[in-house]
Amino acid sequence: MKQQKVQILTRVGVEVEAFAPTVLSVSRATDIPAFYSKWFFNRLEEGYCKWRNPFSGMEYYVSFENVRFIVFWSKNPAPLIPYLDRLMKRGINCYVQYTLNDYEIEGLEPGVPAIGKRVRTFRQLEETLGEHGVMWRFDPMILTENIDIPKLLRKVSFLAEKLHDYTDTLVFSFADIAGYRKVGRNLTAHGIRYEEWTEAKMREFASRLSQLNKECGWNLKLCTCAEKVDLSEFGIEHNRCVDNERMARIAHQNGVLMTELGLQIHEPSLSLFKDFETHPSGSILLLGGKYAIRIANRKDSGQRQLCGCINSKDIGQYDTCPHGCLYCYANTSPESASRKYSRHNPDAETII
Repeated sequence: MKQQKVQILTRVGVEVEAFAPTVLSVSRATDIPAFYSKWFFNRLEEGYCKWRNPFSGMEYYVSFENVRFIVFWSKNPAPLIPYLDRLMKRGINCYVQYTLNDYEIEGLEPGVPAIGKRVRTFRQLEETLGEHGVMWRFDPMILTENIDIPKLLRKVSFLAEKLHDYTDTLVFSFADIAGYRKVGRNLTAHGIRYEEWTEAKMREFASRLSQLNKECGWNLKLCTCAEKVDLSEFGIEHNRCVDNERMARIAHQNGVLMTELGLQIHEPSLSLFKDFETHPSGSILLLGGKYAIRIANRKDSGQRQLCGCINSKDIGQYDTCPHGCLYCYANTSPESASRKYSRHNPDAETII
């Protein structure tokens, strides 16, 4: 689907063309909630930002005029929470993809807060955003000389016991280190001896995770992110992280958004022969007996082939996240990202 564009006036009074998305991704490329919340809400107030294409290096404008929904991505969304009421006042809904891993002992994520604090933030975020407002990501699942499948499952279990009452979904992916050479270099440089996943190991992990989910009563929807392997026999689905179904459950009353998502909302109808409401197979069930049906495919063609996300506009910039995660694909190196972060100005049009 082609991105809509509009004409806007910049802060210096120059008229320019800008992307005008309905759904904003904030962001796959860097942790805007953790480090750039003030910048983002300054930009929202001014109505636009500048974004640099990571492949061409060219800068473009992005207007927030038509934004109706935001998907936030973060490992530490605590700084975002005080700003969320500003979205509500603007009639903008959101949910958060919260990556909460347990690699504290191994030092794979040196810049994130302590795990207890991250769990408390998760719960506070759910209390603020409500049902469907927070998706838990344990991402990536990584194997090293010190982390085998049983230990990884213990780590997931430790967090699932603390989080399952505050979310309905667990999204995960298997670390593909061979596909990102800079990730392998960074891990090796920090003395981390890693192991690639085989399909047999993926299936072993999936089987045991699914069993734990049932036996422990977590009852989480288990999903993979951009994975080729089919784990449906274990009840594990391919995920849409930017998900029109979740958006419909949160904001089905927004007609403009539903049209843009390729969804049509229907009121409940009563069967002529039975005293219960019916709905078509494959529809999205909503509150009050309403349901949504898909009338158009809105898959984002700009993402990886195996990505199931629907169309959105991401405004992040690579090489700007100072969490320092040793497996990060979005940074050339932790040092490079820290240098760029030091140049951040929350009043600028761009992140850097």
